[in-house]
Amino acid sequence: MVWTILLGALVVVLFLLHPWMNLLAFRKVIGITLFLEIFYLVGHYIMDWPFPAPIILLQLFVVTGLGVALGIFYSRLWPLPADKGFERIFRTFLIVVPSLGLGMGLQVFLQGAFATQAIYLIFALSAWLGSGHFVKNANKTNQTVKNKLIET
Repeated sequence: MVWTILLGALVVVLFLLHPWMNLLAFRKVIGITLFLEIFYLVGHYIMDWPFPAPIILLQLFVVTGLGVALGIFYSRLWPLPADKGFERIFRTFLIVVPSLGLGMGLQVFLQGAFATQAIYLIFALSAWLGSGHFVKNANKTNQTVKNKLIET
């Protein structure tokens, strides 16, 4: 429980002080966390899941925040291409697979052997959603207009 509170404080400080993190990124974290909280509350009443305790809600915030931060750092190193294609697929594969492994470690660290939430999937989804933060600029010399290449 102490580690969850410390990681929550670290996530808030990270999003407040780091220059790559802005209000839009923090809003993304809050939005994903709010969706997950509503999802688990509805799951409790409809499917008889365990009721999410406040520590579980804080764990969801921590996992979402760390996942979005990982996605933003990854996006800064390899920005999202402007055009659709194989590069986007390869880039998505290279963020999701390692984040699943990191998420499994985070799940064992936060919830132990008896987890009640799929934290590893939440972490990977958050990293993928955060990886669209920075986008490459299109080539300045060539412009595409209605699927025709115009050279300037």
